[in-house]
Amino acid sequence: MNPAKFILHEVGMRDGLQMEHASVPTERKIAWIKDLAKAGLDIIQVGSFVHPVKVPQMADTDTLFQTLTSPGLLPSTVVLSGLVLNEKGLERGFACGVPMFCMGVSASETHSKKNTGMTVAEATDRIVAMGKRALQEHRIVQVSVQSAFGCGYEGPVPPERVLAIVRRYLAEGFRNISLADTAGHATPDAVEVLFSAVRDLDPGAELACHFHNTYGMAIANCVAARRAGVTSFESSIAGLGGCPFTKIAGGNVCTEDLVHMVQRMGLRTDVKLDGLLAVAQDVAAYFNREMPGMLYKTGPIQV
Repeated sequence: MNPAKFILHEVGMRDGLQMEHASVPTERKIAWIKDLAKAGLDIIQVGSFVHPVKVPQMADTDTLFQTLTSPGLLPSTVVLSGLVLNEKGLERGFACGVPMFCMGVSASETHSKKNTGMTVAEATDRIVAMGKRALQEHRIVQVSVQSAFGCGYEGPVPPERVLAIVRRYLAEGFRNISLADTAGHATPDAVEVLFSAVRDLDPGAELACHFHNTYGMAIANCVAARRAGVTSFESSIAGLGGCPFTKIAGGNVCTEDLVHMVQRMGLRTDVKLDGLLAVAQDVAAYFNREMPGMLYKTGPIQV
């Protein structure tokens, strides 16, 4: 692992907005994404290809990709990602030019059925086939294990169940693997143990993490994940977010808080923290409420 590698994957426009009741116009989403890109984030998740009745906030995902992939609109260094759950979503993603597909399987049977209508085994077979198809189309593919550290419905999830899914991913040729703490149950020690076990399976795999702050442990879990060799960190501007299909939804680790912490550790000093704070403040103003993030209220530590 390159100790200086710390990839920032912004998921606020997808995981953050999917929980909101107030509609966000496409133009405002585009403005936020452009500002997040200018601030220096590496990957921005634009949306998910889901049924608009189930998740109305994602109804304009195709339009967003069609607009944002126009040459010169965003810095060339920024990668745009999209979440897909099924073959129809994948086809929509191909049609509107998605460069990076994120897709995953829950390690919890209950969460899997609520989220996708499939068992874990059924979802795994489906995701593997979809991921291979995306790779054939020369797209970046990140596969994930959701509810990897516990489930709001079932409680603890056995690590071996998570590792079994990871072994299947690796056997099928996927090297970009994320573990997601959908219910927010992870603790730093559990994070370090499970990610270390994944790294033992394939030291060359690119590991990513996705933590929810349901119980206030998300940013500590990011530190533990980095110690275990994780190089990609998913976060949400202003701390927006939560899975609508888990029992208790909590926001994601907050992007600007995470960036402030790692900059204090000497990492990612290239990211424009003031730009992130401006977006977080605009998000709070738009929804007219206090956001879960801290830094947009306190300001950064001055050195």
